[in-house]
Amino acid sequence: MRRAITLLSASMIALSAGAASAQNAKPRNLILFVPDGLRGAIVTAETAPAMAEIRDKGVNFKNSHSLFPTFTMANSSALSTGHYLGDTGTFSNTIYTGYSSVPAGDTVVPFIENDAVLADVDDHFNGDYLNEETLLKMARGQGFSTAAIGKVGPTLLFDHTDRGKNTIVIDDSTGGKTGVPLSDEMKDALTKAGLPLATPSRGDNAKAGDAKTPGTTVANVNQQAYMADVATKVVLPMFKARNKPFVLVFWSRDPDGSQHNTGDSLNAITPGINGPTSMAGIKNADNNLAQLRKALGELGLADSTNIIVSSDHGFSTISKESKTSPSAKIAYDDTPKDFLPMGFLAIDLAKALNLPLYDPNDKNAKVADNAHPKAGNGVLGQDPAKPDVVIATNGGSDLIYLPNKDKKLADRIVKALLEQDYVSGLFVDDKLGKFAGTLPMSNLNLKGKAVTPNPSIVVNFRSWSSGCEIPTNCSVQIADTVLRQGQGMHGSFSRGDTFNFTAAIGPDFKSGYVDALPVSNADVGMTAAQLLGLRAPNNGGLIGRVMSEALPNGIVPKMADGTISSKPAANGLRTVLKFQRVLSTRYFDVAGFPGRTLGLEAEGGKQKTAGK
Repeated sequence: MRRAITLLSASMIALSAGAASAQNAKPRNLILFVPDGLRGAIVTAETAPAMAEIRDKGVNFKNSHSLFPTFTMANSSALSTGHYLGDTGTFSNTIYTGYSSVPAGDTVVPFIENDAVLADVDDHFNGDYLNEETLLKMARGQGFSTAAIGKVGPTLLFDHTDRGKNTIVIDDSTGGKTGVPLSDEMKDALTKAGLPLATPSRGDNAKAGDAKTPGTTVANVNQQAYMADVATKVVLPMFKARNKPFVLVFWSRDPDGSQHNTGDSLNAITPGINGPTSMAGIKNADNNLAQLRKALGELGLADSTNIIVSSDHGFSTISKESKTSPSAKIAYDDTPKDFLPMGFLAIDLAKALNLPLYDPNDKNAKVADNAHPKAGNGVLGQDPAKPDVVIATNGGSDLIYLPNKDKKLADRIVKALLEQDYVSGLFVDDKLGKFAGTLPMSNLNLKGKAVTPNPSIVVNFRSWSSGCEIPTNCSVQIADTVLRQGQGMHGSFSRGDTFNFTAAIGPDFKSGYVDALPVSNADVGMTAAQLLGLRAPNNGGLIGRVMSEALPNGIVPKMADGTISSKPAANGLRTVLKFQRVLSTRYFDVAGFPGRTLGLEAEGGKQKTAGK
């Protein structure tokens, strides 16, 4: 049956491919615009008029999904390859690599939103850690002009092995020591346009504040204005002059950066990420998109260019409160009383397992009893060079690695985590066996052909709504991060984080069409490749589908809902996963312990699941 479904899915892709090619003998241009961290239901004619216009006049993908863990690099890998994380190995923003990355600060848990770190990880894993072809690499191989502009890390990922030799790359690091070099052609063009050869800093937008000092109160306007000017005054005119089709990825740091660092809600849940700073970040991204569309019109490229807008994930307000965590009962110099510190998961596990805790971001120094790891990450064991447990801290979910694949240790960890009120759902590597209260990672497409180490346990943190008309617009979550209660984070299995924004417009999309079918960022990657006539030599089989229903004369497949529940643990907790399915493709709505994840109601409850 599984084989029959897979074959049917493949045949539908082929049919939609034939329809597209018949309509479009010459490939169109494509712009993929990613407003980082834009919530699925936050866009209105007032908050983001340019995005609202694309949604309402083009295709409104009202049932859109980010991949879990709902982090930037994870979803950039999906957008750029069309594959799920089990194939790309980009399990979060911070991952365990199994070796110490020098550019990341000589640590085994590098934060990979960094051009130099990506190059280092590539070098370690046979020159291409993703192990799947990316959109821009395939496009330039077929003669397209290609460019990636925007936030450092996810921008480069779209053609990370090329490193600017053929694809134009402009990000935060451009002009700096770790930045991707500019070609002489780009240097000349930037100079003629009166634009600097180095990207401006974020300025005050980069200020995160601390427990006593609010973070930023301004959006990332200046840096993104530079990037939008590069795109509209240099790159698009250059591509038009070449007289061949192009692909441009524009990854807007806002609203993500302004929501993370917001100074509107210090140590308070409300307004959280619904204050003026976050809303200014949304408008900033929208202005960049409007500028791109205006330039397309002025250059005579609008009628031949498809535009897909897809945010990488939703967003939530941070909570740092727990009644069960031992770490919250310790006094720290930089953490308010009774609040969870950065690295609370590593601290609590070290105590539960009676293992020493070392800081992989501080030359493996032992963490003192009244301190926390500098970046939240931790290595546990008698010898930090040969750890028993590695914790990669990310935000709304954390990754736990067991280098020795110790099943008994995995059981002890699961039982310890089931006692914490901040946990809502556990997913365990299939190879470690089955554990009551948990689900296997294969259920989430986290087991595939990845070449990076597979996490042993993924820990999802508790989430809820602070109370508003659309719950996903005011999602709150426990987050393992340096950021403070009241600031913004993502990464959880809350519908507030999985519900991202997706819309499209252009000659190869329907007009005024509302798509009720579930779609994901992996589908966006597959559909973009389809529109460009590209065929990837897939190493892994965890791929999205072409969104055929959004294309003229495209097939509209049927969908179904599904639920998977674990066996209950001794304390009655069980991990529940709710998903939708189109043919063989699954779309993950929410998961966790019922009543502890936004969108996953308690038994007999009435909590809504948005986006359906």
